Amino acid sequence: MAYDVKLEIFEGPLDLLLYLIKKNDMDIYDIPIAQITAGYLAYLEIMKELNLDLASEFLVMAATLMQIKAKTLLPSDAAEEDEGPDPRKELTAKLLEYQKFKRVAQFLEVKEFSEKGVYYRNAPIFSEEDYVMEATLFDLLDTFKDVLEELPDNVKEIIYEEIPIESKIREIMASFENAPADHHGRKFLVFKELLKRETKRIGVIVLFLAILELIRLKQIVARQTQIFGEIRVYLNEPAATEKE
Repeated sequence: MAYDVKLEIFEGPLDLLLYLIKKNDMDIYDIPIAQITAGYLAYLEIMKELNLDLASEFLVMAATLMQIKAKTLLPSDAAEEDEGPDPRKELTAKLLEYQKFKRVAQFLEVKEFSEKGVYYRNAPIFSEEDYVMEATLFDLLDTFKDVLEELPDNVKEIIYEEIPIESKIREIMASFENAPADHHGRKFLVFKELLKRETKRIGVIVLFLAILELIRLKQIVARQTQIFGEIRVYLNEPAATEKE
């Protein structure tokens, strides 16, 4: 059975590269091309296995990384003869520019809502002391990989059975009824524990895709209190609350 989840609302290839740089504590000014290319391609393989609708930019970046890697493997004499700008420096410049753009966009978004005196529409309210941040697609994929790897060997193989994604969506939404609440009274589900309810590979896959679909539909939001920390899934509120 084919499942198709759109990624337009999630991150792009530059986000994935920045994520890998941060996760592996790389120097953005001296990127280890072989390492980051291997990591990038590994994430692409997972996304392809999940049948996620990858934007063409992901594949273009994969080709770019492979070209840069091939160039770095050339003998020094051949590399010197190859005229043109250093593609590794070009990639670094592009990443730095994109990182700056993202920070400005995030700042302006928070500033806009604080000046209007309104709470975010369709989102749970978080105070500054929570230090919460939105979990990225790649944070979610990391946890998803961990859960798959923890499955017993006899259930790791792909089992071809049809599980409607709609049924998993209903299960997730129903789980919030008896979910615990944080110190602000916001109900949440621990993302990893939610996935670990499934005992078969296909069940984990469909549940994960159902979570992505709910995020896309803005019915839930995934948050974490620190970088690479525990991911919690919160139910979005149906309406905004405006201050007088």
